[in-house]
Amino acid sequence: MSGDVVNFLHPLTPPLTEEDRISWLRLLRSRRVGVATFFRLMEEERSAQAALDTLPKIAADAGVENYQAFSVDAATDEYRRARLAGAEPIFFGSAAYPDLLAEIPDPPPILWLIGRVEALSQPMVAVVGARNASSLGTRMAKTLAQGLSEAGCVVVSGLARGVDTAAHIGALPGGTVAVTGGGVDVVYPAENAVLSQEILEDGGRVSEQPIGLQPMARHFPRRNRIISGLASVTVVVEAAARSGSLMTARCALDQGREVCAVPGHPFDGRATGCNHLIRDGATLVQSVDHVLDILRSQRHAPRRQPSKEAGETAENH
Repeated sequence: MSGDVVNFLHPLTPPLTEEDRISWLRLLRSRRVGVATFFRLMEEERSAQAALDTLPKIAADAGVENYQAFSVDAATDEYRRARLAGAEPIFFGSAAYPDLLAEIPDPPPILWLIGRVEALSQPMVAVVGARNASSLGTRMAKTLAQGLSEAGCVVVSGLARGVDTAAHIGALPGGTVAVTGGGVDVVYPAENAVLSQEILEDGGRVSEQPIGLQPMARHFPRRNRIISGLASVTVVVEAAARSGSLMTARCALDQGREVCAVPGHPFDGRATGCNHLIRDGATLVQSVDHVLDILRSQRHAPRRQPSKEAGETAENH
């Protein structure tokens, strides 16, 4: 039943009762129901329960016999385990749902959050890059994130090794958001267990995946569109010619967001993706001031200015 992503035409009323919340979760987790189908059914049926009632007939018309929607027990169990893990559901259409994320073509109907919900309402900049980043790459990521944090931005990244980790560390004092590829309660990689807890003090971890789900390679492209969807600007620090960071950049472009890239040496394969992005029209950035200038032009200006040290260009980057 999944199809091409379509924009939702009318505002959704978020679920107000526990029964409605379970119905939303049941519909989203049902077989052959992707994000596009979820929103299409909600548009047509006006409630999750009504949409659930129509699923067997829709499946039969598509040649799928004996179709059963995701059960009440299974949805209730996921909801219970999420709350035990300290996760809060953020439903599309609710006041807590991030405005920029709601604007993308395929927003998550339900976003699980562990941490501070206030972080999702602040100006956000995504900082992403290579897992096998160079020392200069991690230094640049940390410097940019620190400056953005001091200026009042929340830095969003993917909690991966390398650039992502450096970006989260640099932004810790002002708040950072990690978008995980598995369940929001699953820390990956394991070496970031301490960092993932530190993130919760002034930021949070978010995911659309079921609680307890271990991350798999096929989950990360969907994760990447949330990273870029939360942010008005995506900055790529280092990226190989074929990398997840370039996927995030492509997501940002598809979402109509600004993409920036830090240039690198032509002989360094980790710089190939960034150099190609710049060649194809991405904005070249060498300091936090360059990113803040873009935010000001977009009227997403943060509240404060960074310190001089944080705004300086990292050497050779």
